[in-house]
Amino acid sequence: MEYTQLKDDIKAGARGIYLLEGDDAYFRMHAEEQIKRAFSELPELNYATYDGAEIKGGAYSAFTAALQAFPFMAEKRIIKVTEFYPSESDYEKHLKPIFDDFPPTTILIIVNSQSKKGVDLKRKKAVAYVNCNRSDEETVARWAYITMKRAGVAASAEACQAIAAFCLSDMARVSREVEKLIEWAGEGGKVSFADVEELIYKDADYRVYEMTNSVSRRDYASFVAIADDLLSKGFDENALIASLSSYLRNLLYILSSDRSDAQLATELKMKEYGVKKSREQARAIGAARLSSLVSATYSLASALKSGEMTAESAFTVAVAQVLFA
Repeated sequence: MEYTQLKDDIKAGARGIYLLEGDDAYFRMHAEEQIKRAFSELPELNYATYDGAEIKGGAYSAFTAALQAFPFMAEKRIIKVTEFYPSESDYEKHLKPIFDDFPPTTILIIVNSQSKKGVDLKRKKAVAYVNCNRSDEETVARWAYITMKRAGVAASAEACQAIAAFCLSDMARVSREVEKLIEWAGEGGKVSFADVEELIYKDADYRVYEMTNSVSRRDYASFVAIADDLLSKGFDENALIASLSSYLRNLLYILSSDRSDAQLATELKMKEYGVKKSREQARAIGAARLSSLVSATYSLASALKSGEMTAESAFTVAVAQVLFA
């Protein structure tokens, strides 16, 4: 299920095993909080945590024993384990027997930040999988709109879309920025796109995206303005060239691949929406020009590292290559 569906699922009753998996720390943390808030009683006696990396070999016996322990003066006992990636053989030997006949008095919460090699827990029948990956911009923008509306703040759709874009749909950042905007606007206040532009810092990766996006338009003014802004915020010329080279290589790979947006998103650890936008951007630049730019920026990065060029001169050449070659 999606993170947004968890609230309604909890209303139907507790699941035995929850797998909260994904790259958004906000979703993982708040999903865990929802489960504990709904089913935890006397947590000082009926709650225990484990580090998944430490559950190996004989440690499985203690872990499975904890899963079978009865709660004290409560209906449920909650066990949480983080970054838990058992192998197929460990699952078959230690976990399958108890997962197939899971104790009704226990709730197991598995919190994983990523999918690693090993058994695919989310495909196990006993496991309730909660997708905690970053949402697309539309979903995040809707969340920002609804959250501010509930707080009595009217925000335009354009403003909410900008919040999602500037924060790269990272809900931890989005939630903090929305709280800041609610406090700034006050009940009955309004938030416009201009307010978001002024009050919210654009994620560096988003600024690199903006900078690269100006290449397809041959927009020299925007490219230089964004580069200057990044330089003033701690980036150096070397980092800009490296970021630009990496981004261009990604665009060329996406453009050259015949795989679907969903498949590329999994491979490149991107959101599907991001792959779609990158493909559009790559088509605007063109395969031949992208290939030339990748070679040029790679050569400049090599010349900079070997001391053949200074950082300032290498970046000046990069700008000329990207915008005028």
